[in-house]
Amino acid sequence: LLSKAPTLFQRHARSTAISCRTMSSANRRTPQGRNRVSSANSGGSGAGNAGKRRDKCLEEIERLKKNREERRARISNARDRRDKEARRNIERGNPGDVDFQRMVREWRAEREGMQMEHTPPGELKICIAVRKRPINSKEIKKQEFDAISCLNPRVVVHDAKLRVDGITKYLDNQEFAFDHTFSEDSRTEHIYELTVSPLIDFVLSRQGRATCFAYGQTGSGKTYTMQGIQELAAQDLFRGIQKMNRASNAYSVGVSFFEIYGARVQDLLNRRHRLAVREDGKGEVCIAGLEEVECNNCEELHDLIEAGNANRTTHATESNDTSSRSHAICQIHVRRRSSGKVHGKLSLIDLAGSERAADTKSNNRQRRLEGAEINKSLLALKECIRAIDGGSSHVPYRASKLTMVLKDSFSGGDKARTVMIATVSPGSNSADHSINTLRYADRIKEKSLVSTLECVPPVADVPPPPQVHSPPTRGGDLRAEHQNGDFFGLGDADMNGDQASPVSDVVDLHRTVTGVFEEEEALLNLHMSVIQENAELLTEEGRLLSCIQGEDVVDYDIDAYAQRLDAILTRKAELIDKLQTQLKRFRRKLAEEESVSKRVREVPTY
Repeated sequence: LLSKAPTLFQRHARSTAISCRTMSSANRRTPQGRNRVSSANSGGSGAGNAGKRRDKCLEEIERLKKNREERRARISNARDRRDKEARRNIERGNPGDVDFQRMVREWRAEREGMQMEHTPPGELKICIAVRKRPINSKEIKKQEFDAISCLNPRVVVHDAKLRVDGITKYLDNQEFAFDHTFSEDSRTEHIYELTVSPLIDFVLSRQGRATCFAYGQTGSGKTYTMQGIQELAAQDLFRGIQKMNRASNAYSVGVSFFEIYGARVQDLLNRRHRLAVREDGKGEVCIAGLEEVECNNCEELHDLIEAGNANRTTHATESNDTSSRSHAICQIHVRRRSSGKVHGKLSLIDLAGSERAADTKSNNRQRRLEGAEINKSLLALKECIRAIDGGSSHVPYRASKLTMVLKDSFSGGDKARTVMIATVSPGSNSADHSINTLRYADRIKEKSLVSTLECVPPVADVPPPPQVHSPPTRGGDLRAEHQNGDFFGLGDADMNGDQASPVSDVVDLHRTVTGVFEEEEALLNLHMSVIQENAELLTEEGRLLSCIQGEDVVDYDIDAYAQRLDAILTRKAELIDKLQTQLKRFRRKLAEEESVSKRVREVPTY
C-alpha cells in the first residue's frame, strides 16, 4: 500500500480537478452560477488587497526601524566625535564648551589672513589701542574659553548665548575698531614702540605734555602693561636727555608718584602723606605737599617707580586678590636747570580696576563706594579726552580730582598728546565686561564702525550682532549722560535684570557717594583738629592744677581756678558736641548711600 500511495494520490487529484472544471462550466451557464463565481473571485481579490496592505505596513515599519537605527548611529558618532574633540581641547589646555569653541575656531578660520599690518605712529592727538592678555589658569579652571579675536585694527568679542528654546547655541559677535589691536602674542615692547615711544620725542623735542592711560577690568593685565611701559619709557627718556645734555648739562629729570583713592590724594614716595589739590587765581592746579625727587640715571628713576607701585592701595575683590583700587599717577618732569621751569612732562597713569556688579555681590560698603567713585572719575576722564579730540573750548576737568590734577595735560592744545591702552580679559565669562571696556574706549574717540569683515554667524539663521553707534559729541555736560540714559555708556549687556534701573537712581547714587566722601573728609579733619585742641586744653589743665596743688604754692586764687576750669570744660563740651554733630551727618550720608544702592540694580561699569 505504501508503494502504491503516490499513484493513488495522483489519480485522486486528477479526478478532483476534472470534477471542479465540470462544475465550473456548468455554473457559468446559469445566472446563479455566474453570481457565485463572481463572488468567489471578488473574495479572492479582497484577500489580495489585504495582503498588499500588510506588505506596505511591514515595509513602513522596516523603513522607520532603519531610519531610527541610522539616526542613533549618527548621534552616537557625533557624541564620540564631540568627546574626542573635548579630550583634544583638554590636552591643548582649552577646556570649556566644545560647541562654542568650535564656532569660534570656524569663525577665525573663515577670516584667516584678514589681519592688517600696524600703521607706523603718526601725529595722532589721541591714540586708542587694545591689548588682549592670554587666558590664565584661573579661567581654565572655571571651564572658560578664549572669546576674543584680534584682527588689527579690529577686535571682536564672541559673546556665547542660547536661543529662546534654551538649547540652540550661537555667537553674538560684537565688533570694534581702534588705532591698534594687539593679541595675546604681542610683547610689551611692540606695544610701546607703536603707542608710547612717539610721546618721548614729543616731550623732549616739542616741549609737550604727554599722557598714557592703562584702563580695563580688574585682572585684565593693565598694571602689568603699565609697569612694562614705565620701564621702557624711563630708558628712552634718559637716552634722549643724554643727547640733549651733551653740549651742556641744561636739563634735569624729576619724578613724583601719587595715588587718588576715593577722595584722598596720597604721596606714594613720601610715606603716603595726605595731599591737597588746589587751584590758584590763575587757574593753575597744584598739589600741595607733593614731593618731586630728582633722578640722575635710568636706574634711579626705575627704583622710584617700583617703590611707588609697591605702596599703592590694593584690596581683594571677587575677581582679583590684589585689585588696584586707586588711580596711580606717575609724573616725570623734564626741567631746565637754570630756571627750574618745566620743559616737558610725561604722565603714566594706571587707572583703578573696574568690576561687574556680579563680581561685587559680596563687597562691603567701602568696596561699593570705591567702585562708584572710580566710575565717576572715569566718566569725567572720558569727557575730557573727547573734548580735547573734538577741539572743544570747554574741558570739564573739575568733574573729578583725577581730571583736575591732569588739567595741564588736557589744556595744552597742540602741546598735548594722549594714548589710552584698554586691556581686556579673553575669558568667556568676562565677555560682557570686555564689551563695556571696548565701548568706553570706542566712545572716547567716537570711531564710526564700518565693518569690512564678513560677520557670518556659525549657526544658521542667527541674527547679526547689534551695531555699536557712538553718541554725538557733548561739550562736557556730564548730566546730559544721565538724562539721555547713556550713563557711562551703558547698554543692555550692562544691566542685571529684565529692566534697567532708573537713571535718576544712578545719578542719586553717585551724588550720594560724592557726599559721603566729602562728609568723611570733613569728619576726619574735624576729628584731627579736636584732638589737637584737646591736647592743648589738657596741657593748660595741667598747668592750672599745678598752680593750685604745687609744693611751693602758698597762696592761690581759687575763684580764678574755678572760672578757668569752667571755660576749659565748656570748650571741651563744645568740641565734643561739634564732633558728634559731624559724625551724625556722616552716618546719615552712609544710611542714604545704603538706601540708594538698594534701589540701583547694579553699580554702573564700563
